[in-house]
Amino acid sequence: MQTNSSSLTSNLSCGLTKAVWNPYIVGAGIGILSWLVFLLVDRPLGMSTEVSKLSGWLLKALGGGDFVAENDYWSKETPKFGYSTVFLIFTAFGAFISSLASNTFHLELVPTVWKERFGDQAWKRLLDAFGGGVLILYGARMAGGCTSGHAISLLFSSPSRAGFSLPRCSWEES
Repeated sequence: MQTNSSSLTSNLSCGLTKAVWNPYIVGAGIGILSWLVFLLVDRPLGMSTEVSKLSGWLLKALGGGDFVAENDYWSKETPKFGYSTVFLIFTAFGAFISSLASNTFHLELVPTVWKERFGDQAWKRLLDAFGGGVLILYGARMAGGCTSGHAISLLFSSPSRAGFSLPRCSWEES
């Protein structure tokens, strides 16, 4: 059976430029990526810890080294710029490239739904988004990571433990 290489390229580019990707293919891709990360750097995939580390690293770089040194959390999770920080940055960069490729990128300071409910004042929207982000990150750090990171990492590091924790997580969230 012969395969037309231009047809394969066309199908691949069409798939990568869609606004919504197939969740099964994306899930398999995350699984393969997670396996490769464990194989190559012996670390789980994760974001929330790295956001905290990056915050501490930036604070140190901007002259807040004394605050970082005295902080209980950062004494356990040393703020540093490393592999996981690069992964965090490239994830955001990849999302940006994906939005450009799918023609879905646009800047919207105040979304329509927000305008309808709360008005069109940008400072309120930005303050709310920042406050929500702080609360979510604080909760994720209290839990030792976000639920999706725990689920993905547990599946690879301890499948039997993951089998018991995942149903519990979904039950608690409903």
